[in-house]
Amino acid sequence: MPPVPQQGHPAGLTVWQKRTMGAMMGAGVGLTMGFLFGSYSILRGGAGPRGILPTLSQYMLGSAATFSFFLAIGSVIRNDGELPPHLEAARMQLASPVMRTRAEGLSNMRLQWALEKQRRAS
Repeated sequence: MPPVPQQGHPAGLTVWQKRTMGAMMGAGVGLTMGFLFGSYSILRGGAGPRGILPTLSQYMLGSAATFSFFLAIGSVIRNDGELPPHLEAARMQLASPVMRTRAEGLSNMRLQWALEKQRRAS
């Protein structure tokens, strides 16, 4: 059973929480991938002048930083534009399915702007 939402808290996650969650998932994936590729590189070509542990940690931290950066951005972008279902349904009903030309799209935008100005004025 899903947990009962607590009262007084927003139902969804904030953008900051989504970014942090994406970064933590990316760090976990990056550390794992860095360990695998770093171990393979050390076994295949040797540890180099710095030794095993510094070389392996460099692979792991570099991979974790890269993965966490891109997963943090991706999780925010993917979840940023969500609308509640009733607003999404209204948007789909009001939006025209196909724009035939740029001029038609521009005239539709100007019409929407004019309607919005009228609504704000009244």
